Amino acid sequence: MSAARGTLYLVATPVGNVEDLAPRALSVIRTADAVYAEDTRHSGRLLERCGVSRSLVSCHDHNEARRAAEIAERLERGETVALVSDAGSPGIADPGFRVVRRAHEVGAQVSCVPGPCSVVMALSMSGFATDRFVFEGWLPRRSGQLRNRIESWASEGRTVVVLESNHRLLKSLPIFAEVLSDRRLAICREMTKLHEECRRGVPAELEAHYRDHPPKGELVIVVEGACG
Repeated sequence: MSAARGTLYLVATPVGNVEDLAPRALSVIRTADAVYAEDTRHSGRLLERCGVSRSLVSCHDHNEARRAAEIAERLERGETVALVSDAGSPGIADPGFRVVRRAHEVGAQVSCVPGPCSVVMALSMSGFATDRFVFEGWLPRRSGQLRNRIESWASEGRTVVVLESNHRLLKSLPIFAEVLSDRRLAICREMTKLHEECRRGVPAELEAHYRDHPPKGELVIVVEGACG
């Protein structure tokens, strides 16, 4: 009879407000045999603020394939492993899916410790239809690819959620204004923080506002579906 496989816990962490770290998340992090983190320094500071001292192992975009194999070996030995991102839910625009895939391949249990997710929060705050939506990740950096991506939503009936950097917002909004001039956007930033904001409007209105008020931090843009 083969030995029981371990469990991989995907632990969501705050996107801003440290009080959003769930008690169960802290419990799993305290008791896991190993804790892997996207940025060990960032997660280390978060845990320190919560009174938790743990040794952390890095698992980021550049080493995820190697870490996935390493974590799979631990799970095959019956260990419990916790995976955390810098902020939000592992695997959602963050490293994690390769680790989850390997965990399934070796027959381990995969479980989520739910919590903050900027994509879901922005969608909820937008006031746009939430019954059907699509997440398209980070907007492309190159202008041609960016235009093609935005043009592909011209007849998209579902609400679209994307991520954008504050440094590139004033490059993407003019293209939104050209291609989707009448479609409303919701731009969410600083979620769960002191200066949290969800600003809605058509692209030209938002472009004018942010030229006078440059935004800080990473942004989530929610695009109203073509059906309104």
